[in-house]
Amino acid sequence: MLRVVLDAMGSDRAPLPEVEGAVRAARELGIAITLVGPEAELREHVRRFGDTSQARLELVHAPEAIAPDEPVAQALRRKRDSTIHVGLRLVQEGRGHAFVSAGNTGAIMAAAKMILKTLGPIDRPALAAVLPTFTGGKAVLIDVGANAECRPLHLVQFAIMGDIYARLILGIASPRIGLVSIGEEEAKGNELTREAYKRLERSGLHFVGNVEGQNIYMGDVDVIVCDGFTGNVILKTSEGVFDLLRAGLRQELGRTLRTRLGAWLARPAFDRFRRRFDYFESGGAPLLGVRHVCLICHGRSDGRAIKNAIRIAAELVERRAPAQIEREILRIQEDEVRERVETQ
Repeated sequence: MLRVVLDAMGSDRAPLPEVEGAVRAARELGIAITLVGPEAELREHVRRFGDTSQARLELVHAPEAIAPDEPVAQALRRKRDSTIHVGLRLVQEGRGHAFVSAGNTGAIMAAAKMILKTLGPIDRPALAAVLPTFTGGKAVLIDVGANAECRPLHLVQFAIMGDIYARLILGIASPRIGLVSIGEEEAKGNELTREAYKRLERSGLHFVGNVEGQNIYMGDVDVIVCDGFTGNVILKTSEGVFDLLRAGLRQELGRTLRTRLGAWLARPAFDRFRRRFDYFESGGAPLLGVRHVCLICHGRSDGRAIKNAIRIAAELVERRAPAQIEREILRIQEDEVRERVETQ
């Protein structure tokens, strides 16, 4: 049975969202879950949700948790029995197929590289986030925070991983790859983007060129590639804009009886808007490039977001995403070597 290991102490309101999400995933999706955290506390919370899903729930004791603001190096060294350590070790030992956490992003990434290890040809794992587009579809933004400083090779590897994720999860047959820059022309950008542009042209991917900030949501590309610093700024800005739009609409539509009536009549449309642009719908961002599936959720995740993250993690396991990423990167590397030999 496919089993997802869930860090029960990662979110801002842990462990309630994690327990709710685990119970819902077990009950509604039929996925087996291992909840990692203080066993007695978790058992009490699971009991509150009823026992219909407990046959698919396993509890594993982990007495420590890494706080969101805790220094990563210090936490990893001192808290060997943290929920992050214990959960990742369960996956590495074969007692689970994927790891999901809404905890300290830096600690999860560092521990995943140390415990799960990176795929052979991957220099650096990357975080991928799913964004909505104006065309009604979705696009993958990669990297969104794992690597603040990159080399051109890293961006090519991010593009490959994003391409595979778009095909496996979003169902896009031939994803269009775009590179974030300050202009559409090949010569625009800095040294990193100009060199990455040349490499992406030779990669065999469906590379369509540079993408400027205002075009990210237009739907013209399916995979948006950038360094982690840029990607994190884009992602956090997007979350802030969504929250602003939602709060602004609520304020304006509640000003008068007439607008409140209009809001009630338009509620189905507003619900569709929320589902389309709510980042909790995608559950979390997969850390692509490690040997097992690892998903990192937002600290503010609720039970619905945790359940969705578990669903995405299970889909990545079923479609053997790590193996496909490794195979595709090896193929492109072999093609690059062959091209250099033929041109000498």
